[in-house]
Amino acid sequence: MTRSVYVTGIDRGDGRQVVELGVMELLTRQVDRVGVFRPLVHDGPDRLFELLRARYRLAQDPATVYGMDYHEASALQAEQGTDELVSTLVERFHRVARDYEVVLVLGTDYADTQFPDELALNARLANEFGASVIPVVGGRKQTVESVFAETRNAYRAYEVLGCDVLAMVTNRVAPQDREEIAARLATRLPAPCYVLPDEPALSAPTVAQISHALGARVLLGDDSGLARDALDFVFGGAMLPNFLNALTPGCLVVTPGDRADLVIGSLAAHSAGTPPIAGLLLTLDEVPSDEILTLAARLAPGTPVVSVPGNSFLTAEQLFSLEGKLNAATPRKAETALGLFERHVDTVDLLRRVSAPSTDRLTPMMFEHKLLEQARVDKRRVVLPEGTEERVLHAAEVLLRRGVCDLTLLGPVDQIRKKAADLGIDLGDCSLIDPATSELRDSFAEKYARLRAHKGVTVELAYDVVSDVNYFGTLMVQEGLADGMVSGSVHSTAATIRPAFEIIKTKPDADIVSSVFFMCLADKVLVYGDCAVNPDPNAEQLADIAIQAAATAAQFGVEPRIAMLSYSTGTSGSGADVDKVREATKLVRERRPDLRIEGPIQYDAAVEPTVAATKLPDSEVAGQASVLIFPDLNTGNNTYKAVQRSAGAIAVGPVLQGLRKPVNDLSRGALVQDIVNTVAITAIQAQTPSEKASQQ
Repeated sequence: MTRSVYVTGIDRGDGRQVVELGVMELLTRQVDRVGVFRPLVHDGPDRLFELLRARYRLAQDPATVYGMDYHEASALQAEQGTDELVSTLVERFHRVARDYEVVLVLGTDYADTQFPDELALNARLANEFGASVIPVVGGRKQTVESVFAETRNAYRAYEVLGCDVLAMVTNRVAPQDREEIAARLATRLPAPCYVLPDEPALSAPTVAQISHALGARVLLGDDSGLARDALDFVFGGAMLPNFLNALTPGCLVVTPGDRADLVIGSLAAHSAGTPPIAGLLLTLDEVPSDEILTLAARLAPGTPVVSVPGNSFLTAEQLFSLEGKLNAATPRKAETALGLFERHVDTVDLLRRVSAPSTDRLTPMMFEHKLLEQARVDKRRVVLPEGTEERVLHAAEVLLRRGVCDLTLLGPVDQIRKKAADLGIDLGDCSLIDPATSELRDSFAEKYARLRAHKGVTVELAYDVVSDVNYFGTLMVQEGLADGMVSGSVHSTAATIRPAFEIIKTKPDADIVSSVFFMCLADKVLVYGDCAVNPDPNAEQLADIAIQAAATAAQFGVEPRIAMLSYSTGTSGSGADVDKVREATKLVRERRPDLRIEGPIQYDAAVEPTVAATKLPDSEVAGQASVLIFPDLNTGNNTYKAVQRSAGAIAVGPVLQGLRKPVNDLSRGALVQDIVNTVAITAIQAQTPSEKASQQ
């Protein structure tokens, strides 16, 4: 069973950071403790490790990540030979390996080194580490024939040197050549070969990276604007009408700082979305007047305007030598890289080949990975009514880049496009609909009027109601134009779920709509219900909540072991509240004898084995409960918030259950990752056969 994976190359410029990031993503899906080891390192910050540490919350001491720097390695090899160098690196590798379930090894980079045969050194290190190898071959600006030959030669080189070649990756090939190269390699190599096209957004520097490299002063712009990718450079010199025709989406405008007409014209074009630009770079150390800068800030809030002292020619020389880099400060590039990797790599097969040791632990990160992977298996369309909200737009970009689901955003279309342009967000194939002007409004009004006729709703009244984004989105789900809906980042819970109660309604086998939170603790995920919807459920409703929560838990990979919580355990207590829980437990056993359930039971006896051994020694649930059902909303809501804040747990939810079609609510304090997780959950809910059956 492979305990380490060695990602290496054959030369510079192969863009293997995409592969290293993608492999790390796969490993962290399967195990909790993944270590990183880089045998040789240059002086200065290791941008990729800092990205991995930030993204995957690595607790590894950075001092253990590196074998030695290139100067030390070169001197050791010259004085004592290659065997001594390899022996030292192997010893340092094993210091890391003994503390982790699997180790990702980042091979040497072929840049400014003094090793005559760097490929052979990587191969030997991989063999000595007991690591399987993923060689990466760069194909930028090469012909199909050249890429094909170089990839085959690289495979042979590592195979001849005794390496276990897990897979080959050919990266940065011309998009139009990708399929031909992949087809040819598939028939000529014994190991799988994944072919990734060149992605301009990855090699494009951000405005922040350009500003840092050129020592520019930032005159205008926020962090989001500075994070935009400069996909092209347009140099200003022509008169304004001709200049505007030269602008391209995502370009950085380079112009002398005294050309106020080009500055204002560029920002006006950006504001109108024709086209959105990355920002402006002003040369000659000329800064527009305060009046012009004030106008610029109002035209395109957040769009960066930076100034450098050099002239346009010298600045151009520097710009064309820059290339974007993955690092902790460019999370959007990381999402782009992972999206590229996951679209063109058979991640299921590669993960099987890696065969990283499995674990029974389910950490928050592993749970989040599983959500995205499960949603991708059978892509669904989710409607997001809050299309002009910044967090929703950022989440939409992540979801689209990662291929999690298809999306529809609701709201004034021009406003959504402008907001996305201001944030530097690419919405790709996302569908945009304005309920106020949509051709669906009339038919939706008629549908809603029929559904609510018993409440006196007329078509005229319904016409106004369905212009509300939450009602419109809910009707899209009801009519099959979307598979699920997520809202609530700027709307109340009532505004989000009331339309679902009125239009979608409950499943035939559900008495009520309820909710659960997935509580992601350090080493496991628990399911809490109901903490958001039902204030004081009776015994029958409590039983229904438990049965629904068990089904939800199983749907998301949590084996259901139900604890019906109370202030007493077993037969030790009495009173109306305990009796309600006891009756609910009895009803669950009658309706679903296949479910493992215990109740009434106290929280400590439900989750702590030592307490359970004393209070309920013969229970198959006590001490290992995974689904915890609270007797009322007051208890549940306070408990989930206490655990969230005191134990540092990640609370994913509330996830609604019992509706015919999935609609989920967000907290108004939801972070971007919270929105991503909730949308993924909604997409998964829409995949289930039982859900589809209830929609007929």
